[in-house]
Parts: sequence; structure tokens; C-alpha cells
Amino acid sequence: MHTPLKSNIASDTPSLAIRARGLRKVFSHPISGVVAAVDHLDLDVPSGICFGLLGPNGAGKTTTLRMLLGLMPPSAGSLELLGLPMPQQSRRIRPRIGIVPQADNLDPELSVAQNLRVYASFFGLPQQISKPELDRHIERLLEFARLSERRDFRVESLSGGMKRRLTLARALINSPDLLVLDEPTTGLDPQARHTLWSRLEELKAQGTTLLLTTHYMDEAERLCDELVVMDHGRILDQGSPQALIARHVEPWVIEIRSAGRQTTAFAPLSSLGKLERHGSSLFLYTHDRQRALNDIDGLTASLPTPPVLLQRPSGLEDVFLRLTGRDLREEA
Repeated sequence: MHTPLKSNIASDTPSLAIRARGLRKVFSHPISGVVAAVDHLDLDVPSGICFGLLGPNGAGKTTTLRMLLGLMPPSAGSLELLGLPMPQQSRRIRPRIGIVPQADNLDPELSVAQNLRVYASFFGLPQQISKPELDRHIERLLEFARLSERRDFRVESLSGGMKRRLTLARALINSPDLLVLDEPTTGLDPQARHTLWSRLEELKAQGTTLLLTTHYMDEAERLCDELVVMDHGRILDQGSPQALIARHVEPWVIEIRSAGRQTTAFAPLSSLGKLERHGSSLFLYTHDRQRALNDIDGLTASLPTPPVLLQRPSGLEDVFLRLTGRDLREEA
């Protein structure tokens, strides 16, 4: 499988793909007054890694992305992308960035290959490279996206997974140094998600910097070398998925389902770790899994209906909930 090749369009990338200091964005609200959507954010994203921005709805992720892409000026602070100040040098920066938006905005009336060719014209590629070279570049992208056999199909005939792969291929038409992915696998089935993940891992191995926002914690845990968890416009913590898991949660989670009114019967388990209730279930985060299971057996022996137990290693989702809470957030 050939991946898209870096062309002479992109210049050398500095050690930091993104550098932000004191980045802030405020909005005026008729009731709340001045609201800080992003509040003094400091961010260093090394080149060549996958970096994640995680947070609940309203955390400030979208506002941060819009400032990074030059779509919204910051209220305060400084921002550099690929070694250049943004928004002052946005015209030089934008040709070196690829964007995979949340929603596909492909042209449904055009074929798969025509979508790539039209997008190439937005970057002036037909004037910069020869037609045979552009044709080969498009063919490489089609092969990379596993769409070679669909090159002449209209977009409206494609499945959701195919459209997402085409959107990714389109974002690579300018051989970007930085690829921004805004919830790239939302709505995809497991097979399509894994296919897209493998394509992203190939790009990272090639040296492309990936900036990822996602609500799928397994996706972030698999793809991200480093990430931040945001809420209320601030960074709550930063590190690799493994480091954040080790720092914030115990290594094992035991879920006691349908604990219901029997919650008090399990109160002694709090001596073995952190005991949390959500809905009708109890969650025990513990270092001593075997002792916890033994104690639960003893506590449930006299219950008329023993609860269902689920056990697993703790993960990034547990970190996310520990830092941001379990309350449902409305769409911002």
C-alpha cells in the first residue's frame, strides 16, 4: 500500500507544529456578560505525533480549533503554527494544513476523482506541477483511501465510510505538514473506523502531525501519543494516555450493576479504593482487584438477587469522567 508522498509544496517543519501561550477567547453574552470560551491556554504540540484535544461539550475545543485555523482571532495571547505566527501569517500557513471536518462537505454531483481534482485547484496544484504528476498524486490518494475502484463513482453513491476516507484523501491533496481531524469517525461502523485508524497511523509514521478531537476514548487511547483534557476553556491535564491513566485512576474498575437500593451494603468497599455511583450501578476503582472481588462475594452472599459484576482495566474514559464529571452536557 502506497501512502501519499510529501511533495515540494510543503517546507521543512519545525520541532513544534503548534505553540500557544496565554491563548484566550472571550464572547459577550446578553445575560452572563463576558464569557471566556478559551481561558489562558498554553499548548506545545511536537511535530510528527498525534495530539488529542479531549473535553465535554462546551469545553472550548471548537473555539481552540477555529483560532488555530485562523477562522477566529484570539482575544489575547500568541499562537504559532509550523513556526509561523497565526493569524499574521495565515496565508503562508493554510496551504500547509489539511482539515477533516466533522461533517463531510464533498460535492455529491462530482465523481470521487473529480472531487480531488477540484480541491487540488484550490491550492493551485495544476499550475505548480505537471498534469501527469498531478494524476499520479491523485491515484496515490485514491489507493491510500482504498477508493481506486470507485474513482468514477459519484459521491452520492458512496457509503458513509467511503465518504470519510474520501474526505481524508481530499485533506491530503496539498501534502500537509499538519492534519486537523475534527471527530473524524463519528457515525462510522467498527470496520470503517478501524480502516480509517490504519490510514491515520500510516500518515503519522510518515511524519505528518495529527491534531485530533474525538469523543471516542478508545480512539484517542489508540491514536494519540499525547493529549490534553479540557473543560471550561482550560487544560485540566496533559500527557500520554498511559500517563494520564496512571496519574488519575486506579488500575482496575469493577462495576456492580443494578446495585439500586442496596448501595449501603457495598459501603465497606470504599476502604479498597474509590467508590462511585452512576445510575443504578456502582463503580469501584481499586488497586487490589482480587481482594475486592472476594469482599464483594461476601457482601452479596445474603442478597436475594446478586448483582451482575463487570471487571476491566481502567482506561482513558475513566480519566475523562474523573476530571470532567459524569453530568450530561448540552451541545454548545
